[in-house]
Amino acid sequence: MATQSPFSFLDGLLQRVLTGPQPPAWLVHELQHRLVLFLNHVLMQEREAMERLTRQRGRVALVQWRVFSMALQVTPAGLLDLAPQGVAPDLRVEVVEHSPLTLATGALRGDKPGIRIEGDVQLAADINWLVDHVRWDVEEDLARVIGDAPARAVAALAQRAAAALRGFVGARMAAHGGDAEHMRL
Repeated sequence: MATQSPFSFLDGLLQRVLTGPQPPAWLVHELQHRLVLFLNHVLMQEREAMERLTRQRGRVALVQWRVFSMALQVTPAGLLDLAPQGVAPDLRVEVVEHSPLTLATGALRGDKPGIRIEGDVQLAADINWLVDHVRWDVEEDLARVIGDAPARAVAALAQRAAAALRGFVGARMAAHGGDAEHMRL
């Protein structure tokens, strides 16, 4: 007998939120712009990442999950910008998993989501390299605000909490055969 998680209502709630009324276009644009700023902040910490992207300047990648999509264009500086409306993408990347709960559970385990890729192979390879090798140095950014020693302490605490959460989710997934829908938290 499969036991349903007491938190399975979260998946249903997220489904209703995601399929409900859509946010206004100006809000979506602003959130996308903020995401681009964050991605560029992370990219600027890795010179090799920017060099790889410089070779792809002008190329457009469309990233899509469910009804949400974002077209990113590589700038001559090796950073990202929102692509102009109507530009044909050189690469399409679609996340095929529709359940937000399954995506979150997989992310906690350190799994990459399933994706469907169409288009430019070299651009896809460079983006895959970025995903595999570029990481946000949270501790460095935090140190700018609160200092080195407190930032190290906060980062160590966050790493221990994340490891414990990954261990907990991993143990639960193993106990239930990897089925996120019937996982008991």
